[in-house]
Amino acid sequence: MGTVEPQVASGQDVKVVSSGQIVANAQSQDVTDGFHLVIDALKLNGIDTIFGLPGIPITDFTRIAQAAGMRVISFRHEQNAGNAAAIAGFMTQKPGICLTVSAPGFLNGLTALANATTNCFPMILISGSSEREIVDLQQGDYEEMDQLAIARPLAKAAFRVLNAEDIGVGIARAIRAAVSGRPGGVYLDLPAKLFPQTIDADLGKKSLIKVVDPAPKQIPAPEAVKRALDLLKGAKRPLIILGKGAAYSQADAEIRSFIEKTGVPYLPMSMAKGLLPDTHPQCASAARSFVLPEADVVMLVGARLNWLLSHGKGKTWGGKDHKAWGGQKFLQIDISPQEMDSNVRIDAPVVGDVGSCVSALLAGIGSNWPKPPAEWLGAIAERKNNNIAKLAETLAKNPTPMNFHSALAVVRDIVKANPDACLVNEGANALDFTRSIVDMYKPRKRLDVGTWGVMGIGMGFSVAAAVVSGQPVIAIEGDSAFGFSGMEVETLCRYNLPVCVVIFNNNGVYRGTDVNPTGGPDVAPTVFVKGARYDKLIEAFGGVGVHATTPAELRKAMEEALRSRKPTLINAVIDESAGTESGRITSLNPSAKKK
Repeated sequence: MGTVEPQVASGQDVKVVSSGQIVANAQSQDVTDGFHLVIDALKLNGIDTIFGLPGIPITDFTRIAQAAGMRVISFRHEQNAGNAAAIAGFMTQKPGICLTVSAPGFLNGLTALANATTNCFPMILISGSSEREIVDLQQGDYEEMDQLAIARPLAKAAFRVLNAEDIGVGIARAIRAAVSGRPGGVYLDLPAKLFPQTIDADLGKKSLIKVVDPAPKQIPAPEAVKRALDLLKGAKRPLIILGKGAAYSQADAEIRSFIEKTGVPYLPMSMAKGLLPDTHPQCASAARSFVLPEADVVMLVGARLNWLLSHGKGKTWGGKDHKAWGGQKFLQIDISPQEMDSNVRIDAPVVGDVGSCVSALLAGIGSNWPKPPAEWLGAIAERKNNNIAKLAETLAKNPTPMNFHSALAVVRDIVKANPDACLVNEGANALDFTRSIVDMYKPRKRLDVGTWGVMGIGMGFSVAAAVVSGQPVIAIEGDSAFGFSGMEVETLCRYNLPVCVVIFNNNGVYRGTDVNPTGGPDVAPTVFVKGARYDKLIEAFGGVGVHATTPAELRKAMEEALRSRKPTLINAVIDESAGTESGRITSLNPSAKKK
């Protein structure tokens, strides 16, 4: 499909309608088309930004959308655009929009869509597609693919719009599906010939739908609230675990009030860090390995007992082996009743949105709620203080070359001094060490690989975080993880985004010391080019590149990047022997299980 410029016959009137298109007025009435109906439907619902990559058959759509006042952020790869849309949805509670071309472009965006669904991020993947009548007969159309069928198993919902008058309904259904209940990814299939379809402008306007209350509150049952409070009140060693669902809910004040009024220690999962400052006296992160097996009642708030919490079983929870349950009683808040009992018995399920559930629990605790036993709080404090002191000793060291700890001591200070900055984080060791060393102070400021632990989210998340928040972004990247989306540094420069990328460069995956056991000419599969200068990459596009080999150089570069708000990439050279296989998930390697 080529460009769609309005064709005006001689003697016809022309009028500007909808978002500004000039169209022929052959019968003295205004008309609009599919391009503008999609744009108007999105704008009607408060969506003003599209992340994507132009190409046939959606290039004209991107031009028209920009002309209509929408912000169109164009990427170098659809997966990164999809990741941007997904994290924008997490940050705003509105579905992020990713726009791709058909077939291969759609497939590139599909990984991000599946990841959004897994992580409960609201996003809509909109893809152009080949015509149904040709696809169904497999007649070999350009980029022919039954995209709707492929997307369905990986999305929360999937829709196709064939007629211009149905665009309003299609957009409305996609929005509601993405944000209602448990959020997730939605696929919207728009065949190429839908866009130039024209209909009467007034009828088109009437066909659009402004979604009313797209994510209605789901109030928990009073008996469920009472059951949960009774269980928590009787606990001798209670613990609250905050998940990214708690962060997504934006019920920050209610969650903080509940934790502080009950006095219960809490453990934030990675993307829940900052709901309360990590330095809060009730934060038990520094005693994680103690509180999980020792707690007798565990309250899950927007967190799932998946692999990140060892499925609620095994030695992590005091069980004798990986299948054994440790004996804890669980209280779980989740909007999906199907989540309950997914791995272990949930003694007090509270079904509803996090904000409503926490508010109901808060209303029920009263003024005389008993604080947890001093023995439990004292035991946690002792282990916290010991572990914090040990970490401080490690961070104070200054080895040459830098290791993860000495480099992250700098990042820790920078984040503390700039709490409004967003921290994007991916890698193996780069992820694990950052999560445990760098404190967060505000909610929804830490964005990372999430439930799947998927690599490649770094630059897409960074672009979206800068666009959505307007604040500086610090991206802490392993050198391997950066490779998945590194070309998007051009995107950072093109839009002049205030993103400081720090690559922990230890010459390989996990570390750069592996060797080819055969002695052959090929390097080991985990080893990269020695001494790579990633900083030169961003310089090619006009950004600032810095080669840092000491903590002092790293600190100076990061402070200047945040001060200047210029796109910056810092190649932080790390000891190539630093790091462990797969970070903290070594046990998931089949070879490790045999040892």
